[in-house]
Amino acid sequence: MHSSFLAQCERVYFKGRVEDSLRPQAFYNLLVVNRSSGKATFGMPDGRFTGYAHLNDTIALSVKQYPIYEFIVQGDSNCQCQVLAFIERLPQEMAEVVVKPLKTLSQIKEERAALALRDTRLVSGINVLESPITALYQAFSKKEQNKRWIAEQVYKDNQRKVVQELLRLYVAYEIIDLQESEFDAFLLFLNLDPDFLKTASEMELITYIKDKFDHFKRFNAGE
Repeated sequence: MHSSFLAQCERVYFKGRVEDSLRPQAFYNLLVVNRSSGKATFGMPDGRFTGYAHLNDTIALSVKQYPIYEFIVQGDSNCQCQVLAFIERLPQEMAEVVVKPLKTLSQIKEERAALALRDTRLVSGINVLESPITALYQAFSKKEQNKRWIAEQVYKDNQRKVVQELLRLYVAYEIIDLQESEFDAFLLFLNLDPDFLKTASEMELITYIKDKFDHFKRFNAGE
């Protein structure tokens, strides 16, 4: 008798509910996938789901952070299939996160003041008179020129790091809304004068950088 009823079921109406086996839980991302047909629909936030399928179709219930629950569609005498799916949340593996603390304004101010080329400057002023040979050597020696070039690159790198720390602090305090992917482009656009970076007050820096950031966003928006 039962097999004759099944033979008459061209489609089976299935309905059911997903429940967390440990605690009450809403399921806002419940996806109901018919693996046999490839079609998918979303369930309800309370875990309820409904749909139509053919006999022996495989239905998969997918919820983020839970294992997939599958069942085979089997119709009753009314061509219906009811399912109560108990699922348990997967154990969460937390990735290691390295938290780099933001520097304070006073720390950055000290770093700004410390920006300077060291030990590789040209002999100038009175030193030229006291050591003309050294001055000439430094002016023409490739070795000294290379030393100065390296020192300049280190200086620029240190300047860049200070400005980066400053921008990160401004982002944290919501002074500017700069995305991580925009840092390099904004640093290039900012083109901050080294002397201004070393000597400006906090208010002058904030005003200048915020103004340049507004222009940066306008240019990027194509205005």
